Amino acid sequence: MTKPRQVSPGDVEAAISSLKQRLEETAAGGGPQRVDCSPENIEQGLARLVLTLLELLRQLLERQAIRRMEGGSLADQEIENMGAALMKLEAKIQELAGHFGLTLADLNLDLGPLGNLLEK
Repeated sequence: MTKPRQVSPGDVEAAISSLKQRLEETAAGGGPQRVDCSPENIEQGLARLVLTLLELLRQLLERQAIRRMEGGSLADQEIENMGAALMKLEAKIQELAGHFGLTLADLNLDLGPLGNLLEK
């Protein structure tokens, strides 16, 4: 069992100061992007949210497929089928994004201090 890390009062003050600064930046408009769901563009905002989730899942599936392939647990035909399916899914996401006037860059939400949702 690991020993709990000791935190000094200075560390706490520095963390509080950092959080205050982030809150001020967010209040000034420097915060994460938001999905604009106004009545005029609710369809595009909803499409952006759904396609972002689909792209995230596609990337996770791709990483899992690579791990399984490198681990040797897939036959050649399974690798071929999985690759084709992932390519079709990627093409469909791009097609749907284009239909709603979105690019793949629009699907990459900024999560503030956590960074971007999707890898570049």
